[in-house]
Amino acid sequence: MNLNHVNPYRQPEIITSTYGDVNGDGMVDVVYLTGVKSVDPSSPYLQQITLHIQDGATNKVQTIALNEEGNSGYNPTLFLGDFTGDGILDILISIDSGGSGAFTFDYVYSFAKNQAEKLFDFEQYNNQNQYTVTYQDYFKVNVHSPATGKSYLIDISDRGAEYLSQIYYQNGKLKQPVQGMADGVSGFYPVDMDRDGVYEIQAYQQISGLYHADAFGYIINTLKWDGHKFAIWQQWFAIYGTSN
Repeated sequence: MNLNHVNPYRQPEIITSTYGDVNGDGMVDVVYLTGVKSVDPSSPYLQQITLHIQDGATNKVQTIALNEEGNSGYNPTLFLGDFTGDGILDILISIDSGGSGAFTFDYVYSFAKNQAEKLFDFEQYNNQNQYTVTYQDYFKVNVHSPATGKSYLIDISDRGAEYLSQIYYQNGKLKQPVQGMADGVSGFYPVDMDRDGVYEIQAYQQISGLYHADAFGYIINTLKWDGHKFAIWQQWFAIYGTSN
């Protein structure tokens, strides 16, 4: 029996809510997410997660469906902040996928003048921000970002003899070409880097080697609204430390 199965007769429930002027009329609106809970009362898994905005002036509710591939999961959260610089609060949604990948389903919506506009979609972002992870001779791994043209070189010489012997000859040469892997977004956080009241976003993507748990660290892209889209403003590679 699939305990996360959703009974078709179960009704959506309000999962989380917050308040703020998201349409720019000076009145406080109600922003909330609904979802359908699992038939297992102990499971926090939710399906059919949906965004709703109740106009503070008229009490009318507008409903916005999320992507079918990204409307189920755990711990859906809402954050209101101005991401575009127009002085109106935008809506950030994050949902944990669960599982070993620990991906997140992330969205940013504008609701200025009561018109819903999707400013960020995790699927489009993941498609546009992929990376090559290439093992090189002498215990190095090159991580390259085609979107920015930047590359990052990782020293893996401390990985241990058993691990390295799978990949390298004793002289440090590769036995054969080896590629690592890069995840989609697994962390999505609002930040105000320049403290001007307009938020940027930091998006984390895990970089791994031979298998998912063989993680090297994270590509961290700071995204800033450029008037049309969220563009990469700054990019770092954060490497996990080791214990000596």
